[in-house]
Amino acid sequence: MSRHKDTAGAGPKDTFDEAGSAQAVIDSTGAVAEWGEGAQRLLGHTPPDVVGRPAERLLAPGSKIALPEAESDRWSGTLTLRHRDGHEVSVWLLAHRRRPELGESSGWLVICPLEDRDPLPFDDPLSTAVLAQSPCPMAIYDDRLRLRRINEAMERVIGLPEERIRGLRLTEIGGKQQSEELERHLRRAFLTGQRQDVDVYLRTGGEEHAHPWSAKFAPLTDDDGVVRGVCLTAHDITEQDLARQRLQLVNEASIRIGTTLDVTRTAQELADVCVPGLADFVSVDLMDPPDDSGEYPASTPAAPVVLRRAAHRSITPGCPEAVIEPGEADAYPASSPQADSLLAGRTTVRSDPVSALQEWLAGDSIRTERVKEYGVHSAMSVPIRARGATLGVAVFVRYRSPEAFTPEDVLLAEEITARAAVCVDNARRFSRERETALVLQRSLLPQTLPRTAALQTASSYLPAARAEVGGDWFDVIPLSGLRVAMVVGDVVGHGIQASATMGRLRSALRTLADVDLAPDELLTHLDDLVIRLSAEAGNRGAAGEVGATCLYAVYDPVSRRCSFARAGHPPPVMVVPGRSPQQIDVPAGPPLGVGGLPFESVELELPEGTVLALCTDGLIENRGRDIDASYELLCQVLSRSAGSLDETCRDLVRTLLPPDGAADDVALLLARTRGLEASRVATWDVPPDPALVARTRKDAVEQLDVWGLDETAFAAELVVSELVTNAIRHGSAPVRLRLIHEDATLICEVSDGSSTAPHLRRARTFDEGGRGLLLVAQLTERWGSRHTDDGKTIWAELPLS
Repeated sequence: MSRHKDTAGAGPKDTFDEAGSAQAVIDSTGAVAEWGEGAQRLLGHTPPDVVGRPAERLLAPGSKIALPEAESDRWSGTLTLRHRDGHEVSVWLLAHRRRPELGESSGWLVICPLEDRDPLPFDDPLSTAVLAQSPCPMAIYDDRLRLRRINEAMERVIGLPEERIRGLRLTEIGGKQQSEELERHLRRAFLTGQRQDVDVYLRTGGEEHAHPWSAKFAPLTDDDGVVRGVCLTAHDITEQDLARQRLQLVNEASIRIGTTLDVTRTAQELADVCVPGLADFVSVDLMDPPDDSGEYPASTPAAPVVLRRAAHRSITPGCPEAVIEPGEADAYPASSPQADSLLAGRTTVRSDPVSALQEWLAGDSIRTERVKEYGVHSAMSVPIRARGATLGVAVFVRYRSPEAFTPEDVLLAEEITARAAVCVDNARRFSRERETALVLQRSLLPQTLPRTAALQTASSYLPAARAEVGGDWFDVIPLSGLRVAMVVGDVVGHGIQASATMGRLRSALRTLADVDLAPDELLTHLDDLVIRLSAEAGNRGAAGEVGATCLYAVYDPVSRRCSFARAGHPPPVMVVPGRSPQQIDVPAGPPLGVGGLPFESVELELPEGTVLALCTDGLIENRGRDIDASYELLCQVLSRSAGSLDETCRDLVRTLLPPDGAADDVALLLARTRGLEASRVATWDVPPDPALVARTRKDAVEQLDVWGLDETAFAAELVVSELVTNAIRHGSAPVRLRLIHEDATLICEVSDGSSTAPHLRRARTFDEGGRGLLLVAQLTERWGSRHTDDGKTIWAELPLS
């Protein structure tokens, strides 16, 4: 524990104690604004004698003062002053400019040291030798916190000799605003007897700009352990601070550059990181891909180089230094810094852009004006290269920072730009692949939805905003008997592979739908296909497994019933007219590709005008809310929507997705059901007797006459005759005929109890039969068969003119 001599008044006096110096303040008009006690002791004048009066009256006759330069913050010199009793006093004065921006009134603080103190106990010859010969700047302050000794190294730092400033406080030597923090640590070291360390930015004597210093305050004690003074040592840590700043900038660049796979965003991050740490203005210009391949050449580009501004950043808001805006292209001649560094294939630095770029600027008055207006004095151009290809150039400019770019700055800029170049190239490759996948994805999705008598439909597909395109898809598939299949699916993974897998699954599903499989059976076959695709991907060494989720539904407008089955997909929502929206309880089933587990289907009767909503998880999964909340929000939108299905689609997307886009792909399908009137359907049970085929033909023709389809009667009669005859001859009971009249189509269906499906064959010249189905195929728009629970159904569609 330190001890002091006087316990009643231990420690130094107040910071504003003037016992050891004379102080006065001269305002901006040259009048005395303040007059301290020490000044009164020095010249004998009292404050009322001098305050408010010109300071020149204090000069002795014939004495003149050399005014300091306008930009100078400190002045020192010897003046002859006039004492109150008339005699002349020659004194050395130190003056600090007062700064209004720091809360002071404008003017000068003038200081004159007064006292010489007795030697300190440690002012012995050896201590004096150590102080004098130390290469480290050192100063010793006494128990009144006034300077007693400094060495030559400290004299060079301060810019003033020891004999002139001995007896002054630290704030009096360096100025109050600049040295207050140092004096607080000096005082704390004296009072606590503990060492104090502080890093500060100071502008020392004769310097125009502040730089970092490390100051260390060590208490000095006598043989009795009493603190008698404080030793201050100063270390210029400019190089260490620059190294720390460079390391911090590199670390910051590794964190902030490449946060997204967006080329423009990455370029902007490069500019943002380097301002103001490395430059006052940074521009990033990139080359456009030379052709559709999107690959940049490895060869050196030729002048003039056409570059497109990707980003820029300035210490001045609004980037007024920039001549072109982001997105605009410009041609740079060989004399420009952009082209110069690209043609040279290395970093170039120009310390005097006005003269160094005279040839380039001569033909560009706007750039010349900007360079002169902002006082640009140093420019550095760094090529942006990655994987052997030149992507563009980054230009670093200084005009407010006084120092020119150093070799260390070049290394720093090259390291940061190299990191950014890899990120830009990754983003460019990702953007190209994403665009390719998106084109493939959209080409595989339905371009338009079919118009059917059973459903009114609307859809929406949105790719992920900030990620690779996925494998989401939707489809509407017309089936026989006016039935319509609806499907929404989502392939696991992203990118081109997911889009290609989606295309294969969609094609396979359409093929299975044409076979008229039940929803649960169709998903079983699709599951087998996904398992095979996954096995093939593994054999090729592809990463990951193939998987998907799917929701499949079939609606029949005649029975107004809809059957659903799903494979790990979000359940659908239905809105029955006059009721609240609700989820349809469809057994979840395993995702496609798991295998070994059965799928279950659910069948519901849907009133006329029921709206069905089928979507992928990208619409309902949100980090800000759980799935139940998303479903509730979806139901709210559906309940309030009274407009068209297209408007409802847009409303759902706006409400459920964040403003900056979806995190995952979104596929949405809306369908409003329509029922077919009973009067448009006619059904007959046909006895299994070939002799009764004529009677069945006659009943069908009469029904066509009721419907007003006389023009189609001939072809329809032939089709009915052939299908019914085949069912009786080659099928089994019961045999049933059904005619369905839709606005543009007449559908003829014949069902029997046999599961054997008919097929076309080429009849030989002398064959008595085998031409019936060929005739049906020629008379109808399309025909086919489907299996039922109790047999099969042969159907044919005849167009109505």
